[in-house]
Amino acid sequence: MSKVSVVVLFAFSVSVASALNCTWSKTTNKSLSTVADNMSEDWKNAQSVYNFTVKDIKGEDVSMEKYKGFVLIIVNVASKCGYTSKHYKELVELDEKYRDKGLRILAFPSNQFGGQEPGDAENICNFAAKQNVKFDMFEKVNVNGNDAHPLWKYLKSKQGGLLIDSIKWNFTKFIVDKNGQPVERHAANVSPLGMEKNLEKYL
Repeated sequence: MSKVSVVVLFAFSVSVASALNCTWSKTTNKSLSTVADNMSEDWKNAQSVYNFTVKDIKGEDVSMEKYKGFVLIIVNVASKCGYTSKHYKELVELDEKYRDKGLRILAFPSNQFGGQEPGDAENICNFAAKQNVKFDMFEKVNVNGNDAHPLWKYLKSKQGGLLIDSIKWNFTKFIVDKNGQPVERHAANVSPLGMEKNLEKYL
């Protein structure tokens, strides 16, 4: 009797939610962002974005040195804004097109504009997963005011806005070059694909 070899193939499905690590353990703190532990950073003396530490969407510390040598888009996001659908879609497109060429997108949820990011970290992460996001998501922060995250104070000081330096709305985008220097700032009414040619200069 001849031997019959049976090969069993298993298909594993990896969801975008897993890529974003949206599964919280019982010990994970899901509270909304506070920046008290970051306020001691002397952002005025920072030489680049690499001098800062941020917290990811699960509240874990991330040194910005992780992004040395990459071109960055740093953007404040919201899930209930009129710009949400188009901006998330186009940010995902840029990420997919340029990730292998050295682009990294860093998204910081903020609830400072019309209360349009009201959820906790897990809600935000799950929403982003539904938008097919694979880029890095961070904790909810304030981007304006005395309690703004030091990184955002630094970004605004290096690339001021029209009339005032404050962030004016959701989806303000900063381009940071491979040396960690903020080189461009684009307002909410500029779509991510609308700044593609500018972005290509730095890749």
